[in-house]
Amino acid sequence: MKKLLGLTAACLLALPVVAQTLTGTVITVSGSADVKADNDQAVLNFYIEEQDKDKTAAASRVNQKMKSGTDLIRKEDPQAELRTRSYYSYPIYAETPANAAGQPVKRQIIGWRSGQYLEVKTTNIAQLSSTAAAGQKVLALNGVNFGLSDAAIKKFEAARVEAGYHQFSDKVKMIASTLGKKPDDIVIESLDFDNAGSELRQFEAAPMMLKAARADAAATEPSFEPGFTSLNIKITGKLRLK
Repeated sequence: MKKLLGLTAACLLALPVVAQTLTGTVITVSGSADVKADNDQAVLNFYIEEQDKDKTAAASRVNQKMKSGTDLIRKEDPQAELRTRSYYSYPIYAETPANAAGQPVKRQIIGWRSGQYLEVKTTNIAQLSSTAAAGQKVLALNGVNFGLSDAAIKKFEAARVEAGYHQFSDKVKMIASTLGKKPDDIVIESLDFDNAGSELRQFEAAPMMLKAARADAAATEPSFEPGFTSLNIKITGKLRLK
């Protein structure tokens, strides 16, 4: 291949002669393509955190508010998938200076901090703003990410493979023409679709980490732009010239 790339313009003018010397040559060719698809899925991340001198009181408020927020979200979007991501509770210690001997003294617990995270996955993009606002009545919205659902990925799979092979075929025809060969003079010995299903590149606004304040009053509906995902495929083939 390096030898071919190094052909001079003068040699290219004598392709009929050069073509005869290329019989049996194996060439590696790669083609790639992107298929853009509008994102049809969103993942919202909510959380709630409470602090109290009493561990049970802090945990109870977290439990109560999370249940209330969950109910509001389910009411707004009954088809959404909800999943608890984490639940924590840990002590808060008073700052304790070292004693006269320079050794730290036993730290005293002055309170407890408890919290819980909730993940909400939905394909109801049209109603996403109202769903987020419903959750924000009680919970804090910590982030949102957009992407493609499994159904959408499956839907665009054929289009992705077709686009990649079309680009690969065009390149093969171009090489054949450049070398003074006919398409029938090229035999494709192998094709590698390069794990096409594993290459999903997100082209969207950076994931929004909306560090929302705890809502004592009803939050206005946030605005979202779902963006799109580019599904990439790379096809590599080995060609043999007759």
